[in-house]
Amino acid sequence: MSEAAPTSFVRREMVAAGPPPHAKTGGAARALRARLFRGPVNAILTLLSLALVVALAWPTIRFLLVDAVWTGSDREACLAETAGREVGACWPFVTAKFDQLMFGFYPDSQRWRVVLTYLIGALLLGPLLIPRFPFKLANAFLFFVAFPILAFVLLVGGMFGLRLVETNLWGGLLVTLVITFTGIVGSLPLSILLALGRRSELPIIRGAATAFIEFWRGVPLITVLFFATYMLPLFLPGNWQVDGLLRVLIGVVMFSAAYLAEVVRDGLQAIPRGQFEGAMALGLGYWRMMGLVVLPQALRLVIPGLVNSFIALFKDTTLVLIVAIFDLLGQLRASFADPNWATPVTLFTGFAFTGMIYFAVSFGMSRYALFTERRLNAPR
Repeated sequence: MSEAAPTSFVRREMVAAGPPPHAKTGGAARALRARLFRGPVNAILTLLSLALVVALAWPTIRFLLVDAVWTGSDREACLAETAGREVGACWPFVTAKFDQLMFGFYPDSQRWRVVLTYLIGALLLGPLLIPRFPFKLANAFLFFVAFPILAFVLLVGGMFGLRLVETNLWGGLLVTLVITFTGIVGSLPLSILLALGRRSELPIIRGAATAFIEFWRGVPLITVLFFATYMLPLFLPGNWQVDGLLRVLIGVVMFSAAYLAEVVRDGLQAIPRGQFEGAMALGLGYWRMMGLVVLPQALRLVIPGLVNSFIALFKDTTLVLIVAIFDLLGQLRASFADPNWATPVTLFTGFAFTGMIYFAVSFGMSRYALFTERRLNAPR
C-alpha cells in the first residue's frame, strides 16, 4: 500500500496592502478628545460632569480657603459681625483643639510617649512598604511583634519608671489608630485560620469555624461593642476586671476576622486544584503547602477585598463613641461643647478637618493596595 503524497500549499498572490497606521500625534489633546469627547453623547456627559464638579468644588474651596479665618483666639474672630464679611472655615478652632483631637485627655507632660510611638511606628512601617528595601523578615517581625509590645509599654506605662496612664484618658486620633492597628494585625491571622478551618475536611473544625463566622457576621458592630462594654463584665467573676478599651479591641478583632475570613476563603477557592496537587506531589505537608504555595497566591488575588475591609474598619472606629470611648470624631464632637468657640461655622470646620484626615488615610491605603496589586500582576 503506497504512502499518500504529502500535500502543500503555496501562495501565488501577494496579500493586498493594508491601510497605513493612524498617526499618534496630538499628545494630551488627542487623548482627551478620544476619551472625553468621542461622539456627541460623550461630549455632553463630559460637559455636564465638569459643570457639576465646578458647582460643587467652588463653594467648598471658598469655604475652606478663600473666606476662611486663619487667626484668632476665640469665637469672635469667626463671627461675620466681627469680621465684617462672609466667614468661611474657622481654622483657629482647629488650632485651639488640635492637641485634644490628637491625644484626647492624655496628660500634657506624657504626650511625648504618644509622639515617640507614632515616630517608631512610622520608621518601621516605611521600609516595610518599600518593595526593594532589604531585611523584610526582620522588619516585619519588629513591626508586627515587637512594636505592639513597645507601644503598649509606652502608652500605658506603669513600668520602667513611666507614669501609668489609664485608657479612659486616651482619645482622639490615638484611639482611632490603636483600634485600627490592633484590628488589622489581630484579625488578619485569625481570619486566615478561620478560612482554612471552614475548608477543612474535619467536620468538627469546619463546623466550629462556620459557626464562629456566621455568628459574628450575623450581629452588627454596635451590638458587639455594647455587649463587650456593658454585658461582658456581668459574665465574669466578681474579682475580674477587664479594661474597657481592651474589651472593645477584642470585639473589633473578632468582628473583623469573621468578615476577612470570607474574603480569604474566596481567594482559596480561586486557586486551581492543580496547585494543591502539585504541592502534594512535591511531598509538602498541609501547612507548608498552604504557607509556601496556596496562601501567597490566594492573598494576592484578594488584595482589593482585604484593603476594602481595612478601610471599612478604619472608618468604623467612629462607632466606639456610643460606648463612651472618644476617638477622633468623638473628641471633635466633645470640643463643640466649648462655648468659647460656638459659631455657625465651627461645626462644618471640624467635620471638614476630620473628614480630610479620614480621606487621606483611606486614600493612601487604597493607592498603596493598587500599587501592590500591579506590582504582583494580580488579575483585575
